[in-house]
Amino acid sequence: MSNGSAWQGESDSRKAIGRTLLCVVDDTPELSVALQFAARRAKRTGAHVGLLYVIEQATEFQHWSSVGDLMRAEAYSDAERVLSRAAEHIQQWNKEPPVFYIREGNRRDEIIEQIKEDPSIAFLVLGAATGREGPGPLVTALTGKWVGQLHIPVVIVPGNVSEDEIASFA
Repeated sequence: MSNGSAWQGESDSRKAIGRTLLCVVDDTPELSVALQFAARRAKRTGAHVGLLYVIEQATEFQHWSSVGDLMRAEAYSDAERVLSRAAEHIQQWNKEPPVFYIREGNRRDEIIEQIKEDPSIAFLVLGAATGREGPGPLVTALTGKWVGQLHIPVVIVPGNVSEDEIASFA
């Protein structure tokens, strides 16, 4: 369930934004390679970076509206903090501030909805884990049966590539 809102960081002019490379911000180690690739690629091609954070909805306190409202406000505050840290990481390679999107619901569903709702999003950039467990649940889901819902290319950056390697192909 999406609330349909997107919060934009330092740039408040979506109409002026051309092509956007969307990164999904989470707490995985491979996020850093996705951010670096997106930042370098956006700088080289004149695109922008979009950062999406999805708040997974907690259902156990929905019957107590004041507790639910407090939890939601805290979740948005946390999301803004995490997005700001990701933006600082991006600005090591690209001084253009990224656009922030915050959505609520199932992560996979909200990524698909954000892409459908925002025609400026041209690429989805994901970092892939390199361990025995596989590339990660998001990469697995969005390159499996859900890939047909995206209608844009998905760029998967292996989590074990170096900065020099990213610089050479971004």
